[in-house]
Amino acid sequence: MISLKDFFSFKRNLFFWLNILAMIAVVIIAAWSTLHWMDRYTHHGESYVVPDVKEKPVSTAKELLQKEKMKALVIDSTFVKGMPAGIVLDQTPAGGSRVKEGRTIYLTINTLEIPKIKLPDLADNSSVRQAAAKLKSMGFRLTEPELIPGEQDWVYGIKYKGKNIHAGDAIPYEALLTLCVGSTKMRDSLNIDTLSNTPVPRNPEEDEPEIDESWF
Repeated sequence: MISLKDFFSFKRNLFFWLNILAMIAVVIIAAWSTLHWMDRYTHHGESYVVPDVKEKPVSTAKELLQKEKMKALVIDSTFVKGMPAGIVLDQTPAGGSRVKEGRTIYLTINTLEIPKIKLPDLADNSSVRQAAAKLKSMGFRLTEPELIPGEQDWVYGIKYKGKNIHAGDAIPYEALLTLCVGSTKMRDSLNIDTLSNTPVPRNPEEDEPEIDESWF
């Protein structure tokens, strides 16, 4: 049976205490080494300022981000009137933010292609005012209308670059369109011209020579 005196005798055992200290030192060194490795692995404390690349061409934006050890990724595109194609409209994270090395910066750019819009069913289906209002609201531009014989101010067709287009055709945004609009004056003028150019039937009786009765 171990006496109480023997139980506390390790207090005077130098080898015991040296082992305890060695174990504590190993634990401390292991913990410090692990934390130091994690800091280096995650670049703890190292950050870079994200450059503001909005309203810059996408090629320039990528170069600026690469210089700051970041990656650029275009994730979306949209169309903004008046902005050059390929210009950066938005970025995430925003310019001025601090990020780690190798962080991906997500970009939204102005579309490189002009979007196309399907032409609504307007020909022979609406007045010139109705058609003009509809087309302008969709972003199209209009030339002076082309007058053709027909009901006054009635739209009979639509042209793009001199060619007839129809409902459902995909036309570039802000395209210049021409409405073919009816004009009663032209119609009446056409009718008059047609009538004036039509030969008048001759009366056979008028073609016979007059007989001079004095000869009889």
